[in-house]
Amino acid sequence: MDIGDKIKSLRRKMDLTQEELADRSELTKGFISQLERDLNSPSVDTLSNVLEALGTNLGDFFSEEKEEQKVFKEEDFFVGTNEKLGHQMKWIVPNSVKNEMEPIILILDKDGESRRYAPNEGEEFAYVLEGMVQLHYGDEEYILKQGETFYIFSDLERYIKNINDDESKVLWISNPPNF
Repeated sequence: MDIGDKIKSLRRKMDLTQEELADRSELTKGFISQLERDLNSPSVDTLSNVLEALGTNLGDFFSEEKEEQKVFKEEDFFVGTNEKLGHQMKWIVPNSVKNEMEPIILILDKDGESRRYAPNEGEEFAYVLEGMVQLHYGDEEYILKQGETFYIFSDLERYIKNINDDESKVLWISNPPNF
């Protein structure tokens, strides 16, 4: 860990000059400058005082919080297969159940279908990547071809059935997570 850069970053976030941080931690501006450039090694007490002036403590400063993943590659995807219904689901944002949205790619075999989703409070969007599907939404049915979308409330039972002669692929996003 680069202590100096982290201290400098915290100081800037608090909109403090080196001199202001030095005054708050009862040190010299020169010492703070050297600390930020990793030219000196402060005692534990001195570092503790500097961190206190920056509104943090030793434990929080040295904790290695893992940054939330923002980009996902195919090797990150979780894949589940339902042979009975004839589909494969790819969770393209792993652990998205903790998020506001849950995107999946649904790959439907010939005559395959998604599971039937019970009514809930939420919204769903889907984009047909390949093939042709039939959306069953309550008592209504809609046919969607490649490049077409649907946007529905999740207030009725719903499912998708492949009506293509080959497999179909659908990007399906639910809010809140539902899959």
